[in-house]
Amino acid sequence: MSIDIAFTKGHGTGNDFVLFTDPDGDIELDTAQLAALADRRFGVGGDGVIRAVRSARLPEGAAVLAEDAGAEWFMDYHNADGSPAEMCGNGIRVYGAYLIAEGLLDLSVGETVSIGTRGGVRRLTRTEEGFEVDLGPFVVAGEAMVSARRLDVDRPGLAVGVGNPHVVVALADDAELDALDLSEPPVVHPAPPHGANVEFVVPGAITAGLGRIRMRVHERGSGETLSCGTGAAAAALATRSWAGEGAPDTWRVSVPGGEVGVRVADEGDGPHVHLSGPAELVFDGTVSL
Repeated sequence: MSIDIAFTKGHGTGNDFVLFTDPDGDIELDTAQLAALADRRFGVGGDGVIRAVRSARLPEGAAVLAEDAGAEWFMDYHNADGSPAEMCGNGIRVYGAYLIAEGLLDLSVGETVSIGTRGGVRRLTRTEEGFEVDLGPFVVAGEAMVSARRLDVDRPGLAVGVGNPHVVVALADDAELDALDLSEPPVVHPAPPHGANVEFVVPGAITAGLGRIRMRVHERGSGETLSCGTGAAAAALATRSWAGEGAPDTWRVSVPGGEVGVRVADEGDGPHVHLSGPAELVFDGTVSL
């Protein structure tokens, strides 16, 4: 039996998603169906799939509502292979734009809304340029070795947690970054228990309290993407840690799909990392699964 899905295609700096509305949680797609939606040859195509569903209609939503009763909407995010993920920094910005476009959310510039995710509640603010999301507290700790195709020797990576797991590797220059072949997943030693996104970065100049980074990323379950929001945050946090005392709290991260902003700010319960950037809705359609 087939099911028709009305969808919207959207992206944040080239990190693209298939979004559909299911407020009451009536549509249960299995892993194969989610992967079919994201398939770039036989489906709509995207780095992930996002379902707009009320937190109250999901088992995972109970913890979200206990944390923040105002988190009505849950971002039910799955990677391109259909596997569930905790959070997506670019995806949550696109999700905000989608909720507004669908008439499910009324949010003016400067206003903030709570959004439920598997990584907990995230606070999303509408800006003139798009959206900024408070990714919450972060963890920068732990080292691993990383190997990748066309990387001459294994390199040390720094583990960073921003609601989902990352390993960040510093490279010497742009030429080394451009030469990487990320068509296959990098190998992390020791392997993280739930996998990890792996970011390769080239730190740039720090001027007037602003740091700059170039980054490429391989996302678990999706492959190399044009951008990764939480990956950009992880890259900035790792570079900030390497820079040591006096490192800036504000960063611009250049990715193949554009540029995003990252800032660290004290929110009362400790430092949080924030991600800002555009969110674009590209087209609508209907697909049968």
